[in-house]
Amino acid sequence: MTRTVYVNGEYVPETEAKVSIFDRAFLMADGVYEVTSVIDGKLVDFDGHAKRLERSLSELEMRNPVTMDELLEIHRELVKRNDLEEGGIYLQITRGAPADRDFAWPDPDEVPSGIVLFTFAKKLVEMPSIKTGIKVISIPDERWSRRDIKTTQLLYPSWGKMMAKKKGCDDAWMVEEGVVTEGTSNNAYIVKGNTIITRALSNDILHGITRAAVLRFAEEAQFKVEERDFTIAEAQEADEAFITSATTFVQPVVEIDGAAIGTGKPGDVSLRLREIYIEESLKTAK
Repeated sequence: MTRTVYVNGEYVPETEAKVSIFDRAFLMADGVYEVTSVIDGKLVDFDGHAKRLERSLSELEMRNPVTMDELLEIHRELVKRNDLEEGGIYLQITRGAPADRDFAWPDPDEVPSGIVLFTFAKKLVEMPSIKTGIKVISIPDERWSRRDIKTTQLLYPSWGKMMAKKKGCDDAWMVEEGVVTEGTSNNAYIVKGNTIITRALSNDILHGITRAAVLRFAEEAQFKVEERDFTIAEAQEADEAFITSATTFVQPVVEIDGAAIGTGKPGDVSLRLREIYIEESLKTAK
């Protein structure tokens, strides 16, 4: 089936979708994005993603071409038109397409923001890798300093994933000044006993929507949460490790730089948090 996508105000077949070669996301990575998961045809944590989108746009002085109510309806319409039961919706807003390439931002009154959304089908609840866990490597964090803004400039994270694949692993955790920042497309955690440890929020990491929900659910389930720095060496000595993101929810990590974490298998805490997240998130899905 040919997907229906949304491009600058219109629903069109993906084979007919077009954007200008002068769009600043294409030329300058001048755009922001969000990915919202879909389970049972419902949007998971849409409000959280919408709020973070507004923050990213505000930080970059970029206009939203639609209201949040309109954005919700576009998401729902794409789910309906594409018969999407499980997977996600990718949203991207750009600073638009001026008449030519220029480092200076165009006048938003003259150049409207661009907007693109499309769906993708993917198994999220019964992911095969949950049973085995994933292996990660560590790499230097060489990104820009405003990682709290969810921009489309993803070359280094993409490069990091390829570094991991070349070593037979699944992902990479980035390290700066001796401590872990985050994964290439996810937040990073370790577990010691009943305590979940993850880096505190700042401009150094993405303020994960799944992160916020998982930590809230963890505290409600009587786990202790510590938001602080940790090293790769500390992670290798932990009982468990895991990542969170919109499309992986809670994903166990079983190896870091060749060292097995805990038993070398997905841990009970990680798996329990995953169950709780899916169960609780579906209660508020739209």
